[in-house]
Amino acid sequence: MLNILLLGVGQCGNRILDSINREAFGGGVVSKYYGKQKFVSNVQTMAINTAVNDLKELRFTKSRDRIHVPYLHGVGANRNVGKDCFENNKELLLRAIEERGDFDVAFVIASASGGTGSSFTPPLIEAMKERYNYNVYGIVVLPFREEGSIYLQNSIFCLKDLMAGSGDGTIIADNEFLKNLGKDIQAAYDGINQTIAQRFLFLLKALDSEMMMVTDLGDFKTVMASGSKLATIGYGEASNNLTIKSTIKQSVSHGGLLFQLDPYKEATRAMMIIEGDKKYLNVNDITTEVDRLSSDIGHVFKGVLLRDGVMPRVLTVLSIGASVELDKLFDIGVQAIGKEQVKKEQIAMQNQSISDKLEGLQPLY
Repeated sequence: MLNILLLGVGQCGNRILDSINREAFGGGVVSKYYGKQKFVSNVQTMAINTAVNDLKELRFTKSRDRIHVPYLHGVGANRNVGKDCFENNKELLLRAIEERGDFDVAFVIASASGGTGSSFTPPLIEAMKERYNYNVYGIVVLPFREEGSIYLQNSIFCLKDLMAGSGDGTIIADNEFLKNLGKDIQAAYDGINQTIAQRFLFLLKALDSEMMMVTDLGDFKTVMASGSKLATIGYGEASNNLTIKSTIKQSVSHGGLLFQLDPYKEATRAMMIIEGDKKYLNVNDITTEVDRLSSDIGHVFKGVLLRDGVMPRVLTVLSIGASVELDKLFDIGVQAIGKEQVKKEQIAMQNQSISDKLEGLQPLY
């Protein structure tokens, strides 16, 4: 049995962690007190935030699992303020982690765009890697592109820090790519959080299960460490008339991914987990699709979980190499920085102009 630590940082990370706890405990409001976790592993969860109101809104995360970092009411989406706040409270957070025991692997869940999550996540992962011997991964959500220049700036610098850091890799999900999950913004956020939670629980289950064809934590580590140290997750679920071959294709399709990616051109490694009743799992079809993906990206680790009476579902972890969508995000972020710079220069010129006009003058009464 694996010992796994899940840290949700900032409002977005807190909400995804809450969705994970909701799924893990069965969904009832009081189930967090009386329900039995669906985790195969020994899983500890912690929600970390500088804004106490964000922690109060959590419904499925126990009070003892909520860590308030005392800094007024958040860091105002300012990564510089957030990084200072983290450094001032680093030992508080590491002590809270150590009180939970020792782990085999940890995941830090956050938004790349906000304040606390964006600024805390890279240095928190660095601090954990420096102090502990287990692997630490990020799960980071990218913003809607219309959310504003501050969020876009935060995202590209957060990703840059994660890609250059000593963490073991980061899974990315993209709000812009997934926004069709809801008819309005709130429904979209809720749908995205639930989607990430369900797929992540499937991943945890697979990493700690006996398989017919084996994938394990070591294979996951290899996949996550390749390419740009960024990865995403694809998912497919069979219906009565959908074959295992089609389900595998669905898991690497546009509609099955958490981030816009051409797996056959832009992925560098993959890990595919297939679950279902043996009668639905045609070995030749599985091999054909896995070999097709392998021939393009280099290597695919595969595992099969046999479940009597269960229709097939497929989870695919894809490491990201050179990515058109990633380049677009960084270009948009750089443009946002340029626009902010122009605004600051205009304000400075205006202030100087006002000072020049009033030079040597005093008010007369």
